[in-house]
Amino acid sequence: MEGWQHLRITAEDDGQTWLLELDHGKANEIGTEVLREVERLAAALAADPRVRSLITFSRRRTSKGTPIFVAGANVTERVGWDDERVLAHVGWQRQVLAQLRAAPVFHAVVVSGVALGWGTEFLLTADHRIGCDGAVFGLPETGLGIVPGAGGTGELWAEIGVGHALRLGMTGERIGPAEALRIGLVHEQRDTLDAGLARARELAAMVARRSPTAVAAFKRGVLAAVGGTAAERTAAEDTAYALCVRRGEAAIGRSSFETIAAGGTPAWGPRAS
Repeated sequence: MEGWQHLRITAEDDGQTWLLELDHGKANEIGTEVLREVERLAAALAADPRVRSLITFSRRRTSKGTPIFVAGANVTERVGWDDERVLAHVGWQRQVLAQLRAAPVFHAVVVSGVALGWGTEFLLTADHRIGCDGAVFGLPETGLGIVPGAGGTGELWAEIGVGHALRLGMTGERIGPAEALRIGLVHEQRDTLDAGLARARELAAMVARRSPTAVAAFKRGVLAAVGGTAAERTAAEDTAYALCVRRGEAAIGRSSFETIAAGGTPAWGPRAS
C-alpha cells in the first residue's frame, strides 16, 4: 500500500487483512512521525469497511542480530522539550493507542523480539497477542525517572493483575514469552515468528467468515462494558445486539443457517457502526 513513509502496510485477502510490519529507525522506536502514521492507520481502519483484521509484527534485527519488535519510545527527540511539551506528547500517545484499540477490526499482534516500554504497552491495542521464542517484554521507565505513560500504568494491571503490573513497573524486570503467557500478557506462544503469523492469519480467516457488523459490534460492546456497572454492561450488550438486528445481519444469519452450518459464508452486508 502506498503513501506510508514510516509504517510498512500491506493488504491480503482482497483487502480484508492488513499487515502492519514495523521496520523503521534504529530499533523501531516510536517518535512523532511514526505516531502520526499510527494515528492515520487507526482512522483508516475505522473508515474502510473492507478491512476485517490487522496483524502487527516485525522482522527487524539489530546490527548484532537481536530481533526487535519495539525498543521503546524515541526519547532522544525530546531533548530540549519543556515539561509541557513532553506531557502533551505523552498524552497524545495515549489517545492514539486508544484509537487503535477501538478500531472495529480484529487486531492480532505477534512479538518475536524485544518489546520494551512502548513495545509492551502497544500490546494493549491488540485483541489477541502471540509471543514467540526470543520475545522480551519489560517496563524500564521507572529507571529513567518516569512511569509507563502509554497505558502501562493505568491499563496494564487490568490485563495481567495488579501484582504482576507492579512487579514489572517497579523493578524493570524483563520477561520472556513463557512468563508473559503465564501472567496473561500474551495469549499464545509459538516457537517462530512465521508460526505466530500463521496462527494470526488462521484467526483472521475465521473473522472473515463472520458478519463484519456483528464482529465490530461485539468488540465495541465488550470494550464498552469493561469497568462498567451491571446496568452499563447490559446496555452495551443491548446496543450491540440491536445494531445487528436493525442492520439486517441477524436476518441474514437466520436465513443462511444451513449454509453457515455447512461451513459456508453468506453474503453479509457492509460493516456498519
